[in-house]
Amino acid sequence: MQYHIQLDQAMLEGAKYAILAGDPGRIETIAQGLDCPKFLARNREYTSYLGYLAQQPVLVMSHGIGGPSTAIAVEELAQLGVTTMIRVGTSGGMQQQVRAGDAVIVQAAIRQDGTSREYLPIEYPAVADFSVTAALKQAAIDRGMPHHVGVVQCKDSFYGQHSPQRMPVQGELLARWEAWIKGGALASEMETAALFVVSSVLRIRAGAVMLCIWNQERDRAGLPHEECHDTQGVIDLAIDAVKHMIIQDGMIR
Repeated sequence: MQYHIQLDQAMLEGAKYAILAGDPGRIETIAQGLDCPKFLARNREYTSYLGYLAQQPVLVMSHGIGGPSTAIAVEELAQLGVTTMIRVGTSGGMQQQVRAGDAVIVQAAIRQDGTSREYLPIEYPAVADFSVTAALKQAAIDRGMPHHVGVVQCKDSFYGQHSPQRMPVQGELLARWEAWIKGGALASEMETAALFVVSSVLRIRAGAVMLCIWNQERDRAGLPHEECHDTQGVIDLAIDAVKHMIIQDGMIR
């Protein structure tokens, strides 16, 4: 029995694939997209269900907010034999072409976090698995969902991003934000750096797809900056990608 997530191997029924999300309240919704979903456990920020895709068991579990709880989730799921993980979450757009309601498929993450630095030096990149990223991209094409593939900023402080002027280190925060935008970062979120770096260390596959809920840079530029909180589209992309991976891996029974 894994200490934090309160799951053991028997409960997972040999599941090799997992769909992860930060919000425990989103897990049942994701699980409803699988066949025969059933509740497994709830402990701290970790809520889990098991369902089936192409007759294969697939775990759906929350990982909480930020790198520390995400790293724990990845570590403990890997201990139970999960080898492919897809995070489905939310983000704020950084480039003006990234609109609310678009999907952001994460190719790599800027490591502006603390957790990943306790695994590998900062020079090591936080990069998604190519096959998972390709599966997410194909799912977006097949569904005709507006999407972008690229780099996101991954930070530890939500309010350090949204209210940097209140922080004693505001100069550093604002300079970095401008640098990430000039470098082409698509969106900002809080978990992919830990997900990708820990997965690299453990030699497992990981990818991520985000819903852009709004874009503060469009607001700052005086452009329309509508909001979207409907995550069903990116949930569907994650489920489709897992199906693709199961077929690609030859795991259909």
